[in-house]
Amino acid sequence: MLGQRVVTAVVLLAVLAAALAAGNPGWFMALLAVAAACACWEWLRLTLPQPPSRTLCIGVAAAMLALMLWLAWTWLSGQPAGAGWGAAIVRWLVPAVAAIWLLAVVPAVVRGRADKPAASMGWSLFSVPAVLAAWSVLALMYLSGGGWFVVSLLALVWIADIAAYFAGRAFGRRKLAPRVSPGKTIEGAVAGILGAVVWVWVSSMWAGSFGAALVERGSLWLALPAAAVLGAISIVGDLFESLLKRRAGRKDSSALLPGHGGVYDRIDAILPVAPFAMLLSGVLS
Repeated sequence: MLGQRVVTAVVLLAVLAAALAAGNPGWFMALLAVAAACACWEWLRLTLPQPPSRTLCIGVAAAMLALMLWLAWTWLSGQPAGAGWGAAIVRWLVPAVAAIWLLAVVPAVVRGRADKPAASMGWSLFSVPAVLAAWSVLALMYLSGGGWFVVSLLALVWIADIAAYFAGRAFGRRKLAPRVSPGKTIEGAVAGILGAVVWVWVSSMWAGSFGAALVERGSLWLALPAAAVLGAISIVGDLFESLLKRRAGRKDSSALLPGHGGVYDRIDAILPVAPFAMLLSGVLS
């Protein structure tokens, strides 16, 4: 299993690096769109009535992929990202999605009702704007700030996750959400948030990074609390997917990534972080 995880991780990183290194930004935006569509398909498989309608899950994911590719083509064809659909997404969709994460998802995670039925029309409907908002933010950030900007934001999520995992294993004593994810601890969560804060502080010294954008908007003393918020939101995204999987009786969202589960398993924390990152940094406003 470990060997499988390593091979899959290496392949994924190689594909990501190749897309970022390509001269055409369309490759990276298309890669993001494929990942987002797969995550939407997996989310719906967890929240639609069991057994889910295979045609409906695939159809929604395919429609999402087509929409995202069309938006990418529109933005790459000369329409300013801050106009048309891009402006509507930034002004309306992203803030609305962020509000749902904060006002609906956070309470659901805190309550931790893993015993409730898996089927949920509300969470099924939320999958579409949640995935679309996250993809749009990352795509528009890539167009406006470049690959390093996006990678430095993704690194915040990765570092928070790694810090939480290892600190939880080494020092974890008190359970964070035992009914949702028994393996996660309060100590690990604190380490994950601190990891996000340290990363923003360090990366802010490099021009063109997400950390630098946070500092430029206010100051370092405003950027660090913002990083802590993003670190906490990444944990919420992770726990929310765990809640959906527990209700559905699944260990992974799918088996698309050998040794890693599904795409949603790998980007569950990025989905809520992306809209909050846009709102806190103001880079697209």
